Amino acid sequence: MKRQILSALILTAAIGTFAPSANAAEAKSIESIQQTRLEFLNNQTKAVENIQQTRLEFLENQTKAVENVHEARLAGLDTRDKAVENIQQTRLEFLESQTKAVTNVQQARLAGLDARDKSIENIQQARLEFLENQTKAVENVHEARLAGLDTRDKAVENIQQTRLEFLESQTKAVENVQQSRLAGLDARDKSVVR
Repeated sequence: MKRQILSALILTAAIGTFAPSANAAEAKSIESIQQTRLEFLNNQTKAVENIQQTRLEFLENQTKAVENVHEARLAGLDTRDKAVENIQQTRLEFLESQTKAVTNVQQARLAGLDARDKSIENIQQARLEFLENQTKAVENVHEARLAGLDTRDKAVENIQQTRLEFLESQTKAVENVQQSRLAGLDARDKSVVR
């Protein structure tokens, strides 16, 4: 413990002897830092002035370029106006040629319609003749069907007569069978009674 106290006292004495020289060194370094900062600010101010001059020159160049662009645009608009006038003349000429073509097309269509009307009349006559032929054919078919139905009716009547005759013959056969059975039963009854 004594040693620790002794070392703390020695350390405090050493700090006390070196502190003034350290403060003087710090003051010199602060002055040199301030001088460095002042030189840096001077350099920045000169750089800002140079940048402003460069910007002014750039703006002047841009203004000249804008003026050149305006002149180029005006020249372009003039040429467009002339081109539009030429296009309008071309369109008018085209419309006139189309009007003439439409007139020619209408005449051609009217001629085509006239030809169609004539062909339609011919087609209608041909259709009427065809319908008349079909009507005659239908009448012939009806007559043939009626004749066929008559022959069928006659055949049905013949079949019905044949069936009736067959049924009558069967009925007579059944009656004969019943009579013979009854006669047989009568004979048995008589033999039993005897």
